[in-house]
Amino acid sequence: MISGRVWKYGDHINTDLIIPGRYLDNYDLQHLAAHAMEDVDPKFSGEVQKGDIILAGRNFGCGSSREQAPLALKAAGVGAVIAGSAARIFYRNAINVGLPIIICPEAGRILGTGDTAEIDLAKGTVRNGRTRETVTFVPPPAFLVHILEDGGLVQHMRKRLGT
Repeated sequence: MISGRVWKYGDHINTDLIIPGRYLDNYDLQHLAAHAMEDVDPKFSGEVQKGDIILAGRNFGCGSSREQAPLALKAAGVGAVIAGSAARIFYRNAINVGLPIIICPEAGRILGTGDTAEIDLAKGTVRNGRTRETVTFVPPPAFLVHILEDGGLVQHMRKRLGT
């Protein structure tokens, strides 16, 4: 179960909005986290808390294949992203770093900024912690859930290989 406070944004949040290119001169994760989402929401990086959830509309993570985008969100403390849809390369990069991406177009109907979202990956449900209203999504395959539970692809492979 993933649970956290919701930050709601709109459609077409691209990777340059997630982590602006002007900050990519330094790949330190805390540096990236300090600038996550700042062009969309200047208060985000200063107020986001561990486990918080981004709720977005369509095409989240579009644009460049910038792998620092999901890293910046994860380093900032984001526990998951729920979106109406996500760019394929962003989705893959997020899974690789252990950031769950939930594709659930209906979530925007029941959740708003400040609500608490409760996500059950295995059951494919998103619930509003305040209203208890629930919507469903197609759960990710078990192998992706295992990768996410292990903290990303590298950690998952280390665990599997015993290294």
